Amino acid sequence: MLSQTSEYALRAMVWLAYTGDELLPTPTLAKHTKVPLNYLAKVLQLLSKADLVVGRRGVGGGYKLARNPSKITMLDVIDAISPVTPIDSCPLGIKSHGTHLCPLHRRVDSAARIVIQEFGAVTLADVLNEPDSSHPLCDQGRLISLGLTKEGQRISPREK
Repeated sequence: MLSQTSEYALRAMVWLAYTGDELLPTPTLAKHTKVPLNYLAKVLQLLSKADLVVGRRGVGGGYKLARNPSKITMLDVIDAISPVTPIDSCPLGIKSHGTHLCPLHRRVDSAARIVIQEFGAVTLADVLNEPDSSHPLCDQGRLISLGLTKEGQRISPREK
């Protein structure tokens, strides 16, 4: 149901949420998210226009989240790329349908409303902190290299 670009944007935002307040170079982000570099650059531009990430060019540059991961929903990310919208009237403009949707468009509308409700209720922080045996985009070794426990909590540099 989601576009590939939305999936890439979600991967990038989750990874940026892992890295905290440090600027992450686009090539590094592309490597960790397995998103083609040129494609990722375009995705980051869209996320920047939506004020979800901030970037800095040049040496020491990169991207980071524009605000705390607990303040960014999955729907915010998806809407920055390819907004999901409910259907309020016939998308084909059939006058006799008006706001009474046909069975096809009623189902499309229902699915869109579920996506909006579900993704609007989940923040990036929720995704990172969900108790599970696996962590988004990570294996256990990568979590340790990031200074995170398997629960996604930061550990002190001495514990690394």
